[in-house]
Amino acid sequence: MQTGKELIPHLFRTEYSKITAVLTKLFGFEHVEIAEDIASDTFLLAAETWGIKGIPENPTAWLYAVAKNRAKDHLKHHQIFSDKVTPGLQTAHDSLYEINIDLSPKNITDSQLQMMFAICHPAISAEAQIGLALRILCGFGIEEIADAFLSNKETINKRLFRAKEKLRNEKVKIAFPDASEINDRLQTVLTTLYLLFNEGYYSLSQNITVRKDLCLEAMRLNFLLVENKSTALPPVKALLALMCFHASRFEARTNEDGELILYDDQDTSLWDRELIEQGKYYMNLAAEGNEISKYHIEAGIAYWHTVKEDTSKKWQNILQLYNRLLLIEYSPIAALNRTYALAKADGKMVAIPEAEKLNLANNHLYYSLLGFLYSDIDNEKAVCHLKTALKLAKSETDKVTIEKRLLGLMK
Repeated sequence: MQTGKELIPHLFRTEYSKITAVLTKLFGFEHVEIAEDIASDTFLLAAETWGIKGIPENPTAWLYAVAKNRAKDHLKHHQIFSDKVTPGLQTAHDSLYEINIDLSPKNITDSQLQMMFAICHPAISAEAQIGLALRILCGFGIEEIADAFLSNKETINKRLFRAKEKLRNEKVKIAFPDASEINDRLQTVLTTLYLLFNEGYYSLSQNITVRKDLCLEAMRLNFLLVENKSTALPPVKALLALMCFHASRFEARTNEDGELILYDDQDTSLWDRELIEQGKYYMNLAAEGNEISKYHIEAGIAYWHTVKEDTSKKWQNILQLYNRLLLIEYSPIAALNRTYALAKADGKMVAIPEAEKLNLANNHLYYSLLGFLYSDIDNEKAVCHLKTALKLAKSETDKVTIEKRLLGLMK
């Protein structure tokens, strides 16, 4: 049987964000800190009460009841009630005690979706959007967010404070965009979820639990979009497929010491077949209509990486998809990955001149790629490039990986 100490952190992760979203929708974004405080106080009371009286029969219902009562008390005793909330409620309710603080599953989902659009606003930076999403939509603590960003609590607190101020000044509403705006606004939401997932999947943090949780939260929020009729568009489904394919290989990407395992060395028995099948399902759904987004192409690339056989057909497909991706949205990392696929499809000698044209002089991944390409062709050059990669690498994980490759070449 779970104790309060074990259960409360789990419920904080799952329920804090729901309570915060519903109360912020009620109070308005300008009072988001009040919503956060009420949610936090609810969990503090749970920690105190459950330690003495034991865990209630329905812990979630207990939390919701306390949050509702605390919200009503706040509305009763503070200026926010008379200034903001009362005018909107007077026509529908005769007394404070009839105020409907709706924590039904539907309203929770709607509030979280609307909050997603409010947070993913072009007025604030991508980093700030991710930070707010982690705090308000995912229930991450400040220390966890600092760990994810390889930062400190003070920096994260300042970033979130500035972001909230900016959204307040912009008078951002917690509501679905108009039908005419939803496509444009959805692009920013998808970018934030994409970056949130990548923050976990490619994170330099050594905390594997936090990294995995970042990926799972990005997938959960994406699933909310897929389940909503107005946002269940092909790029949304394609992004969820992409996340499923990547997440399927999560356990195989690191060893017991948290060190990175390169793709060619991964234990394919650790790949999650159920997630791969889910990815295929959402990729098929994403094929509706004529739109091909970058998420469609990246999902295709990620799918081929879940095919175990190391065949020419596999790498030719990946290469062609990278060619299309670079036409839609060029990035140095995509160009590097395309060159790796070219080497696997057509051989290292074909890929070397293509790689050298990129000339990404300050990028350790560039020199790591050159080290791979020159291995067994000119090992002296390969060692030279890997030594440069080692100097430029910032994370301990990357350094350990490069050092192992160097040792293998220098034996």
